[in-house]
Amino acid sequence: MESQWGDGGSVGLDDTRLEALSPQPLLTRDYETRPALVYERLRQQHGPVAPVDLLGVPAWLVLGYREALQVLQDNDGFPKGLENWRARSEGRVPADWPLGPSLEVNHILIQGGAGYPPLRTAWDVALKPFQDPRHPQAKRLKAAVTAYADELITLVGQGGKTGVADLSAQFSRPLPLMVASHLLGFPGSQGDDALMDMWRVLDAGPDAEAALERLLATLAELAATKLEKPGDDFPSYLLAAHPDLSLDHLARELFMLLGMTSDHVGILVSNTVVEVISGEGSVRASLSAGMVREAMNRSVMRKPPLVNFVPRFAAEDTPLGNYTIRAGDPVWVSSAAAHADPLFADHVASGTTISTRAHLSWGAGPRQCPARELASTVAAAGVGRLFERFDHLDLALPADQLPWRSSPFMRGLRSLPVRYELSAAPARPSADGPVREVAEEVLPDQSARQRSSLWRYLTGLIRGGR
Repeated sequence: MESQWGDGGSVGLDDTRLEALSPQPLLTRDYETRPALVYERLRQQHGPVAPVDLLGVPAWLVLGYREALQVLQDNDGFPKGLENWRARSEGRVPADWPLGPSLEVNHILIQGGAGYPPLRTAWDVALKPFQDPRHPQAKRLKAAVTAYADELITLVGQGGKTGVADLSAQFSRPLPLMVASHLLGFPGSQGDDALMDMWRVLDAGPDAEAALERLLATLAELAATKLEKPGDDFPSYLLAAHPDLSLDHLARELFMLLGMTSDHVGILVSNTVVEVISGEGSVRASLSAGMVREAMNRSVMRKPPLVNFVPRFAAEDTPLGNYTIRAGDPVWVSSAAAHADPLFADHVASGTTISTRAHLSWGAGPRQCPARELASTVAAAGVGRLFERFDHLDLALPADQLPWRSSPFMRGLRSLPVRYELSAAPARPSADGPVREVAEEVLPDQSARQRSSLWRYLTGLIRGGR
């Protein structure tokens, strides 16, 4: 299959079965610290598709941009759904496989088969009020993002008009969680404990399992509340669009929205901030001209938050890259590796404030992320407000020394230390108009906020930094 990026230099198909190739582990220390080098080493050895070992389970990793599009756009040839995984059906996936819990939760990102189309339709219907800029809910959402951003920035300012802050812990991570709480319809600060549990799950620490149990119980309770008393929120809209959803299934969908929105958007905010403040003067100038989304597109091209998509499975024996993918083989598409594919990257213009939109950060094809516009809106509004409220933001570490955290799916900053100077100008968007009205509605009273676990944590960061 010919393309504008060439034919990939195919050297003939290797029909060796995946299990017989003795693939090398992907998730090594090198991958943690220098994933680009790992992808390039695999590309040099195997071409655009490589066999890898994922914590003891063999899989195909798609490294080529063209091959990534082929897989993502062919939902019939490479469907999702664990029921399509031959090794799992044959009992060859260990019961204690570390990635099992993430993939066994059967929600919109994982599900395949006949249940997917009506679920996806319901998601699209439920998200439309928040993603259509003409809809009142979309306007309220954007105003809520600004109100939450102002609240977090004001809290940072309690450490002084100038100082050092960790924008990851104090802004990028809590902001999308607070917005997700708004989307889910948690009243006041009631969702703050759930947000802290979401953090614990994402960080996969020793208390992650207990946090997951509490979080799912909280979301099931929320689902039951919305079933009894619907509101103007995502779970109520999803139930209305898909009345057959059980409360357990609805809780799983809310878990996915909370997890993906928080981690993906939080990483996107941090990476865009780094893109702007470590870039040339033209980058900052373009941001002041309202081109936040261009900075975001450049950021996700270089460092996509979601580096590897959840697996798909070959429906039949299929040639891909230099190998034959057998029916039932797991196929993981790496957006990070695809963006670095020389056959694609060499055709992307550099040194310009206008970015390409050919990135795969949100996927491609019929299963492209249903919440991509929502996530982009939240990230753009948060980043825009950040640079409105701060006169100066500079990295407190060289960009190449910022600490990163990797997982099989996501890659983001562990922390984002910055030196800051708050603007002396008043925060006008929160003082009047729709933002003020929404702020009065969505922000809890201060006594309730101060009692919440999230706010105690954030306040502790201010005190600890003094």
